[in-house]
Amino acid sequence: MRTLLFLLTLAPALIAAQGKVTPVVPFGGIYEIPEATVRPDPDLEYRMIIDVVTGAETPDSVGQGLHNVARMLNLFAVGGVPADQVFVVLAIHGGATVGVMDDYHYRERFGVDNPNLPLIESLKQAGVKLTVCGQSLRGRDVPVEAVVPEVEIATSMLTTVAMYEMMGYGLLRF
Repeated sequence: MRTLLFLLTLAPALIAAQGKVTPVVPFGGIYEIPEATVRPDPDLEYRMIIDVVTGAETPDSVGQGLHNVARMLNLFAVGGVPADQVFVVLAIHGGATVGVMDDYHYRERFGVDNPNLPLIESLKQAGVKLTVCGQSLRGRDVPVEAVVPEVEIATSMLTTVAMYEMMGYGLLRF
């Protein structure tokens, strides 16, 4: 009985000690929740257009919006959804706009290399289509030649979101 009581009191600590995993993107670590009863349906296709507006808190940190995209991809993988059934398009704008700049231009503006670049490369390798709002580029004085090649320039976030919603993509905002 003492052993059972000990194990029951130890169980929450063991669960909390479980490490985060990154099965798809090596950013945005998440916890596996084997006891979850509400899980993504692995037979569905997930099509999402994500309004990425949240940038980094400081120039030397990764943008929270992009980080959440990585977390989402890892969550679907842990939930059992095959990667070829998850379709993600990003409409980057607002505070997240400067996060798509190459190191040269980012360093010129902020004095440090762009910490978002490895994450952007990982998202692209995971099949994410990355777009940045051309209106935000102009409004934030980001030259088009500063945009990394993994990111496409869109007319605007608004038209990109509207177009993908008309194609049946669900809208999320990070």
